[in-house]
Amino acid sequence: MEISTPTFELIKKLILDDYTYIRNDISDTTTGMPLFHSILSGIALGDGRTHSAFKKANITNEVGIKAITELCEMEVIRLEPSKKEFTTWADDYKISDKLLFNTPFMRFWFAFVSPIFKGIKEGDYKEVQKRFENKQADFVSFMFEQLSLELVKLEFKNDPIVESGSYWDKDVEIDLYAKTKSGKIVVGSCRYSNSKVKKSELTKLQEKCEVAKIKADIFVISSKKGFSSELKALKGDNLKLFTLKNLIKLV
Repeated sequence: MEISTPTFELIKKLILDDYTYIRNDISDTTTGMPLFHSILSGIALGDGRTHSAFKKANITNEVGIKAITELCEMEVIRLEPSKKEFTTWADDYKISDKLLFNTPFMRFWFAFVSPIFKGIKEGDYKEVQKRFENKQADFVSFMFEQLSLELVKLEFKNDPIVESGSYWDKDVEIDLYAKTKSGKIVVGSCRYSNSKVKKSELTKLQEKCEVAKIKADIFVISSKKGFSSELKALKGDNLKLFTLKNLIKLV
């Protein structure tokens, strides 16, 4: 199959046509319990926060917490706690942790395949194709963010990354957050769009850090289409700029 083959054609040939076999393998991993699959679809189709996943699955917090504990033990997902050392929140304000899939394929499966398995099982792929076309941008954007985080880990070999993920609180969300062995704070944003990123993106990132009271030492911006000349001129020890070409280092 050629590299130029449309994405959905690849999905059809490599995944949907082998639905039964793949479903059996996934059920072996997850035990096939409907509750687990409802939560996993809730995570895949939402923002990853525990409360929104439970809401989509229509379950209580108590039931949800028990289920995700088991799913984490199975290594299907992992829990990323919110970082609370920067902001001072009211005692009665509870920020929701995030749930992340350990493999991108599992996220794809529970976003586009598992919720609409009946049609797929009967060989009707129209609904899954429509769903994929509508949500493809968000799905790919999230993957770009995850790959950019892996690139950050790779780039800081001389001062290794000891903590990494994203940052969120009740006011601010930051795509990339990392801390090096020496204590330097790295923050970044990822833009998977068809336009070059301008200097204003750096300004927004700096403003977010100000609101969250994060004293960032290094800023990272990752872009699908590159950067404006004005932003490239600022590149240096305190500003790292990554494009799709840089991701080759991960291969």
